[in-house]
Amino acid sequence: MTPMLLAVVLSAQAQAQPAPPALAWTWALYEDQPVVLAEEITDTARLRTTLECAPGSGVARLSLYDVEPAQGFMRLTAGDSTATGEVVARAGAVSAAAPVNHPAFARFVADGRMSVALGGQTRSVEVPRPHLAKLRRFAELCAG
Repeated sequence: MTPMLLAVVLSAQAQAQPAPPALAWTWALYEDQPVVLAEEITDTARLRTTLECAPGSGVARLSLYDVEPAQGFMRLTAGDSTATGEVVARAGAVSAAAPVNHPAFARFVADGRMSVALGGQTRSVEVPRPHLAKLRRFAELCAG
């Protein structure tokens, strides 16, 4: 095989190689102490949203990552229900607690959609249908 032909064949093989899969956000449930439902990129340290609780405590802490630090209150809205919680800043995240038996949290568990207002920022938190069972299990483990 001539060097030119070899180069063309090798180039075609390199182009035929599939690209590595894109990193995708997913929801994972960790039933340890504390119980954590995390929106993450698998096998990385990247987090977008976490919900955590002590089993049976009746209170879930929602943390948002990659947001501007804020103080005051976080407003959680699902459907026509709203809950508020005082903001606590943690390394790289802001969080607030809400009772799992609050109507806003119950609505979030039912359809997987919640809007979070923090200062002048608003973020949608969505748990897609294939992951709703994890959200429901999280709520079940946290219920007091």
